[in-house]
Amino acid sequence: MLEEENHITRIERNGKEYIIIGTAHVSKSSAELVKQVIEQEQPDSVCIELDQQRYESIRDGSKWKEMDIFKVIKEKKATLLIMNLAISSFQKRMAKQFGIEAGQEMIQGIQSAEEIGATLVLADRNIQITFSRIWSGVDLKGKLMLLTQIIASIFSNETITEEELEKLKEKDSINAILDEFTEHFPQLKKPLVDERDQYLAEKIKRAPGNKVVAVLGAAHVPGVTREIDNEHDLKALTTVPKKKNWKKRLGWIIPILIVSLMASTFLLNPDAGWQQMKSWLIWNGTFAGIGTIAAFGHPLAILTAVVSSPFTSLNPFIAAGILAGMVQAYFNKPQVSDFESLSDDVHTAKGFWKNKVTRVLLVVILANLGSTLGTIVAGTDVIRLFFENIF
Repeated sequence: MLEEENHITRIERNGKEYIIIGTAHVSKSSAELVKQVIEQEQPDSVCIELDQQRYESIRDGSKWKEMDIFKVIKEKKATLLIMNLAISSFQKRMAKQFGIEAGQEMIQGIQSAEEIGATLVLADRNIQITFSRIWSGVDLKGKLMLLTQIIASIFSNETITEEELEKLKEKDSINAILDEFTEHFPQLKKPLVDERDQYLAEKIKRAPGNKVVAVLGAAHVPGVTREIDNEHDLKALTTVPKKKNWKKRLGWIIPILIVSLMASTFLLNPDAGWQQMKSWLIWNGTFAGIGTIAAFGHPLAILTAVVSSPFTSLNPFIAAGILAGMVQAYFNKPQVSDFESLSDDVHTAKGFWKNKVTRVLLVVILANLGSTLGTIVAGTDVIRLFFENIF
């Protein structure tokens, strides 16, 4: 009988034994428990709550050096990447407080599996897919709230007690950061928790051998235990939702509406039409510029955001943040040293803004955020002036 049996769940199904260890991702005792269980049980397979991307990051810290920052911007993955880094920042701050390495229990799972010759199974869904499914499940207000909460988590300098650390075992790092957000958007529990439970359960069931040890954040243990009796379609769970047709149409309807209102106002009252155009240029450019300044963007990146925002706001295919980010990356290009220090710099808010890699990402995100706010303010003013000249 293991000393910490209360963190272990044993399941027998169809001649296979599953031993699930519930861990905290920043707990030294969790890593010790993983080592103890694997050595004692000698399983055929060890499943860990990592995807290929996070596994490679753990095994090869230099993986960041291979990142093509221009490709990240072009593929519109800046927001997803900054979310990923924010989660990493949260984990590492907690781990640093207790003098351990973030994800040590997963590292221990990898090492112990290798030592006993067990098959290692990467059981978690790709984190980018999880974020994509979360992102597609919220409206504009939700996206703004999510970005605000993610960025706020970067500034957090909170410390926790050992007792609070144990409570973290009831959540994983993503859940802990997005707690308040999911209170406002309870429907996101599905992609954030339920779908990952289903994915983990299916991967664990498919692990080779008759005895399988699974190392999971304790937040997932109840769900995996429940879902392990069900069949799940991994392909469906890893499909990135396509943008709905009505959203695509809306992306064109709003610009067409704005241009139509301006044109109509020009016909009714040219002075009011010029006022609309002036409002559109000023509010879009100003907010996009403020966002880029907040990211400590290069002067030419700021200028790009200011000049491009009024026009990109009328074009669904391009965004001011993408153009500003490209300029930022060109004139303040991340060096090898920035990629090498990335994992350390994300510990602090200062590091996020200092590192040239994350600064490019912040330029993209905050310029886009500013442009969106500018569009809302300017669009409201355009509508106001139109109706004032009708009546």
